Amino acid sequence: MATTLADAGPRLWAPVRHRSFRLLWTGQALSLLGDGFSVVAFSWITLGLTGSTLTLGYVLAFQAVPRALFTLVGGSLGDSMSPRTLMVASSWTRAVLMAAVGLAGLSGNLTVWMLCAAAAAFGTVDAFFQPARVSILPSVVDDELLTPANALMGAGARTAAVLGPAVGGLVIALTRAPVAFLVDAVCFALCGLCVARVRTRPRAPRADTDATPEKQASLAARIREGVAYTARDPRLRTVVVLDTAVNFCYAGPFTVGFATLADQVLRGGSATLGVLNGSLAAGAVLGTLAGGALGGRPRVGLLVAALAGWLGAGMAVLGLVHSTPVVVATVLAMGFAIGFQGVFGLSWIQRNIPRDVLSRVVSVDMVLGYAVAPLSLIVCGALAGRGALALFSVVAAVLAATGLAVLGSRAVREMR
Repeated sequence: MATTLADAGPRLWAPVRHRSFRLLWTGQALSLLGDGFSVVAFSWITLGLTGSTLTLGYVLAFQAVPRALFTLVGGSLGDSMSPRTLMVASSWTRAVLMAAVGLAGLSGNLTVWMLCAAAAAFGTVDAFFQPARVSILPSVVDDELLTPANALMGAGARTAAVLGPAVGGLVIALTRAPVAFLVDAVCFALCGLCVARVRTRPRAPRADTDATPEKQASLAARIREGVAYTARDPRLRTVVVLDTAVNFCYAGPFTVGFATLADQVLRGGSATLGVLNGSLAAGAVLGTLAGGALGGRPRVGLLVAALAGWLGAGMAVLGLVHSTPVVVATVLAMGFAIGFQGVFGLSWIQRNIPRDVLSRVVSVDMVLGYAVAPLSLIVCGALAGRGALALFSVVAAVLAATGLAVLGSRAVREMR
């Protein structure tokens, strides 16, 4: 054990020795920081122009819907083209979009329809970046470094997701909303510069000779192949189903549920809501880094089932306990489990899926997550009307059923 603990730090930081990984990490962090900026900037400038929360909903929907619709397209192109090329093109296009919106806002010529168009274009272009940022990693680091590399990428992503909105709000408070778009443009431009300098290894030829040749297949055929590939493998199906279930049990309970807890149960208001969100994020970062430090190839199927059971137990505690310290500790532990399992689950996908279909498999997983998130918000919103216990009990039951289903498959239990 002493040897294992002594090796944990060097193992976690081993990918940092590679220049291309450092550039990729920096580029992803800048992009996700820019994403956080964009949410705050779009929200604040829309409210400033119209004062209407309904219009704000339209603008955010114009960004979210194209992102969900075009993610499968982005995944398909990521397998037929270079993921690095897609990431660079997406970053620089988003930089131009954000700069244009910022300059239009500073000149006083910005309209709501221009914001809607910019939001739609942003969501569309972002859909090409997201699958590529996951599928590029196996071409940057060796297989034995995938787990710590994913840990460092995940920790950076989660930190950027927290800092982006906070820094964006600070920029707006100190200057004006359009300035945040200009800062956002700089983030995306720097991201493009970093990723453009990443050096990747060539793809190995695919052993699956029955697959449709990429140069002859249409875009629709490549998308269908990615969906079919995901559906054929029982292990991959399980990972995707669990991700979808976790996303369903994440979007609603950790937004509507946290708000209900903070307001109606814990009576702590917005301060308590902030503590709950911070605890979840902190736990996820700690879990991600712990997974990277541990390394190795544990039985991912058992980790998948354990995550579902752990989250289910945590949801039950949130529905039954009215003590703020206990709730915060529970949320911290749930975040830790999400981060810990996520490192090994993602590494398993990157290690076991051929690189010429990897981006499409990742895009299928992402699209299902995008699809269940609004459904989760609606369902949890309805359940919250009956109280926190009803909301968290239903979610706990869904997670428990998911964990039992995972344990029912021997192939999944033995995944490494």
